[in-house]
Amino acid sequence: MKKFAPLLLLFLFILVAWEAMAGSSGMAINIDGEHIDGPLGALLGVLFAGGGLVIAALVLLFVGLLLAVLFAGLGVLAVGALALLLLCVGLLASPLLLPLACVLAIVWYLARDRQPRTARAAHDALKP
Repeated sequence: MKKFAPLLLLFLFILVAWEAMAGSSGMAINIDGEHIDGPLGALLGVLFAGGGLVIAALVLLFVGLLLAVLFAGLGVLAVGALALLLLCVGLLASPLLLPLACVLAIVWYLARDRQPRTARAAHDALKP
């Protein structure tokens, strides 16, 4: 940083000298009907533009924080509402799905393994 500061000051001095020799950079500010140009106009333009960017950055930061908090809360509400909706749909659809559930229960009962758990465990233990 100590080596960078003199280079920055030299660069700024060269810019000021260029402005003094080459004339106005074309930046002109009009404040309340007063025409301000030259280095002061450029300085005011940069100041006002930079100030506007700083204000815009702060506004975007706070809007982002507000949206993050808001959408996190809305996300919790949306998940809760979705779970409630699925519960209601399940309760409404269960009488209609009863014949299908009976058929699936019969298929599951017929397809299950008929050996008791203890016999199956003993059989599995004897396998090499």
